[in-house]
Order: sequence, then C-alpha cells, then structure tokens
Amino acid sequence: MREEINLEEMAPWLVVFITLVGGVMRILLLRTKGLWLDETFSIWLANQSVGDMLHWIATIDQHPPLYYLLLHFWVARFGDNVYYVRLLSALVGAGTIPIIYLIGKRLSGVMVGLAAAVFLALSPFHIYFAQETRMYTLLTFNAAVAIYALVWLLTDSRAVSPIGSQFREYIHVWRTADPIEPKAREGFSYKVKPRVQTGWQGWVANHRWLPLQAIATDLAWVGFMIFSAATMLTHNTAVLFPLATNIFVLGLMLLQRFNKSGLQAPSLGNWIKAQIGIFLLWSPWLLAFIRQARTVSQRFWIPEPTWDAVVQMLRTFLNASAPLPADQTRIIWSLYILALCLGFLYFRKKLSHLLLLVALFAIPLLSELLVSLHRPIFYDRTLIWTTIPLFLLLAAGVAQLRYRFFVLMGVGILGAINLFSVSDYYRFFQKEDWQTPAGYVALYAEPDDLVLFNSNFVVIPFDHFFQEYEDLYDIQVEKQGVPLDLMKDAVLEPLMTEDDVPDLAALISGRDRVWLVYSHNDYTDPLNLIPQTLASELELLQQRNFYGGQVQLYGVP
Repeated sequence: MREEINLEEMAPWLVVFITLVGGVMRILLLRTKGLWLDETFSIWLANQSVGDMLHWIATIDQHPPLYYLLLHFWVARFGDNVYYVRLLSALVGAGTIPIIYLIGKRLSGVMVGLAAAVFLALSPFHIYFAQETRMYTLLTFNAAVAIYALVWLLTDSRAVSPIGSQFREYIHVWRTADPIEPKAREGFSYKVKPRVQTGWQGWVANHRWLPLQAIATDLAWVGFMIFSAATMLTHNTAVLFPLATNIFVLGLMLLQRFNKSGLQAPSLGNWIKAQIGIFLLWSPWLLAFIRQARTVSQRFWIPEPTWDAVVQMLRTFLNASAPLPADQTRIIWSLYILALCLGFLYFRKKLSHLLLLVALFAIPLLSELLVSLHRPIFYDRTLIWTTIPLFLLLAAGVAQLRYRFFVLMGVGILGAINLFSVSDYYRFFQKEDWQTPAGYVALYAEPDDLVLFNSNFVVIPFDHFFQEYEDLYDIQVEKQGVPLDLMKDAVLEPLMTEDDVPDLAALISGRDRVWLVYSHNDYTDPLNLIPQTLASELELLQQRNFYGGQVQLYGVP
C-alpha cells in the first residue's frame, strides 16, 4: 500500500521528467538533416497569406488547413529557418506525453500511465515525425486530448446529465451569491480587520467561485468536441476517429443492457449533441474535403497495401524492427508480442476498457484497408494517432508484471530497444538534400538559362534554397514545370505523357542551355520522357546526383 501511495505522490514529477527527456530527444539535432519535399511544401504554404494558403490547400493539396494555419503564425513570429519550422512539431510532440499519461491514469491507474508516457517519449516513430515540418504530431496531440476527454466521460457518472447543466449551475451560483456587505461601525479594537476590496479585486471577492471540478464533465464534453474536430481538421483520414468512437460508444450502450460494470456510456441525447457539435466545427471544410477526396480517388501515389505492409506498419509502431541480426530481431519481436498479450490479460476483468483500446486502434486501420480496395490510402503516418491506444495496451502488459522490479525491468528493456533505434536515426538517417541542386545550378547558371522540373512539387524545395542565391547574385533564369506549371495551371504533380512531348520540344526549341531538376519521377514521369526529349534535341553537358534526385545540364555541343 505504501508503494502505491509513494508512486501516486511521485507521479507528477516523474511525468515532468519523462516529458523533458522526450522533449530533448525531439529537439536534439533538429537542424542537422535536410528538408523533405513535403516539408518545404509546408513552409511554402506557411509563407502565403491566409487567403492564398486556403486557396492552394483546397486546390492542390490533400490535407486540411489547421496545421498550416498554425505554422503560418509560427513562421511569422520565429522565421522559416529549418530549426524553428521543425520546433513547432517537436514541442507539440512533447506535449502529447503528459496527455497519454493522463489517459492511462484515468483508464487503468498511475503505473499504466507512466509506462505509456515512457513508450511515447522514447518512440522512434514519434521522434522522427516530431522532427518534421508536417502535421502528424499535431494529429497525435489532438487525437490524444480527444481520447482523454472521451475516457473522462466514460468514467464519470455525471456524463448522463444534460450537456451544459454544470455550466448553468456554476453561473447561477456565481450570479446569485450574496455580495460581501461591510459591517456596521464598531468600537475600537486591536484586532486587524480585513480591508474592503474595490475594483476588479472587489468584483472577484463579491462572487462565489466554485472549483473547476464542479464543471469538469461539461469541460470534458467541450474538449471532446473541439479536439475531435481539430483532429479531423489536421488530416483528412482522421474522419476515421469519430467513426471509431461512435462504433465503440454505441456498442457500449447496447452492452450496458447486459452488463453494468466497466465503462459507462453517456446518454444517447448527449452523444448525439456532441456529434452535431463536432460536425458543425468541422463543416466549414466539408466542401474542400469532398473536392480533395475526389482528387485522391482519381489518382494518388500510395501503392496498394499488402500483408507485409501491414506487418511492417505494426513493427514500425512498436519498433520491433530494430537493425539487429535476425535472431535478435525475433527475440525483440517476441517480447513485444508477449507484452501485448499480457496487456489483453490485464484487461480480462475490464472488457469495456479493452474494447475501447481495440476499437481506437483496429477500426481506423481496417477502414483504411477497406477504402484501399478502391483507392489505396493505407499509410503508417496517417495512423500515427492509433499508437496512443497501442502504447496503452503495451503499458498495461508491462503493468501486469505487478512487482515493481519486474515492471521497471520491462519498461527499461523496451525503452532501451527504442533508444538503440533512435541513436541510429540520429547518426545515419538522411533526408533529401535540396541545397545541393540549388547551389549547383546557382554556381553554373548563365543568363537566360531555362530550368525545368519534372514536377511542380519539385519546384518548391528547389526555390526554397535557390531564392537566396537569386537575390544575392542577381541570377537571371527562367523556371518552368513540365508538362504543366504550378502558377499557371495550379496542378502539383502532373503526369508526363507522350502527348506532352511536342509541347516540351517547342519549349526548348532555340535554347542554348536547359537545366533539368529531376526528382520523384516514378510518379510524374515514369517513362522518363522528359530527359529523353531533352537528349534528342540537346547534348547532356553536366550531371550532378544529390540525395533525392539529379541535376542535368543540356546544351548545344
């Protein structure tokens, strides 16, 4: 008993320590790696005006605007150098660590919360995306807060009361409290009398302020609605989040008819009101969502999922694919499977708790696989928020060991495996190097050179670094996307076909020098028509490979 009391008292400090460790690991070497093409696209959008940004997002992107809007104001305050544009993701990622602790504590106790916080803090998958200028850590944070609010509602008997009743009672008490009246004049006394307060201090003193606990349930409803909508406004595939929560809660309502133990569903009326609130908050993006979904349905780059891809996603989430010899990898994989099995055993008497975690993890995964039968969308990073219930189940498995020594040993072993992979990420992992092609073209460019790009997407990372050279050295070159141009045609990744070859030949006709920045051509120029057309009209004079593509210079021999 004393052990539990000590752990409860130490838990807040342990969470602070775990969060600091996770934060340091997300900030460590933040500026040392290159920028992915997608990251420069985020920066490019963030530097637009809000109106232009929303236009471009709805026209050429496949994501909602929330992350880009936050990054826009962040960049306006701190600038767009690589450190600061990634710092936003790093801080949001660190902020998710105490949230998963609160979920675990509310759902299954302090030990589960602490273990889950450790797994999230040291997760290579989360550290990687916390060092990217993309929306995936914000997606995880929003989903985590929404899950915490949901868990609060499922464990609070007051969730059956009408939404807003606590707010109304709070305001009623606040408004009807008797003001403090000064006492009648009394005789002299050495006793110190309190001074009658005036101004805003008097206004505060003259009202009765109940503790926040009095409105905790209504705050949970508000948080659930706001952050569920925020989750969907961070990534379009997050529409699967309300799908998962609705399937679970409506199923729980049916289950409660036969078994009253475990989690308790809120009233149906409250749940319907919450869904209406979520929809209203998200609805301004509805038309753009339909347009983006239609575009993805017509053509998208994600390949069809395979069973190996699903297994690899699970290994990536758990980090059981650490770079070790095959026999050691199997041992690590077995440890994770054992911990997950123990997690199921931990919830053997709490079926509704287990079903909540399974629903939040499995329903989005299976839904993406189902949609992929029509158009592949199955992609591990879009499901990053489902690691929240996965880590909680893993933490419950470690907590099932019961004895403090074995629990610490389990957390330590799994944490050490993560640290091993994270160290390899810091030392060896490379991102695309767009500074090299920009500097190479700037070094050898001549006036009136034509610079072609096989994708308008490629123009953005190139320009991110080339713009500085243009301004500094007054470089005069013409840049053009092929077969379509971004600014003229508003198409991000047009497909090069044989029908476009005559237009390309006409474009380079009469040119003495033509540059080609060639990257991600498997999707935009799978037949290599652009370099073939250039080679048929001009001679290849120079070529420079960089991590992510090639730069080629064609000219008259």
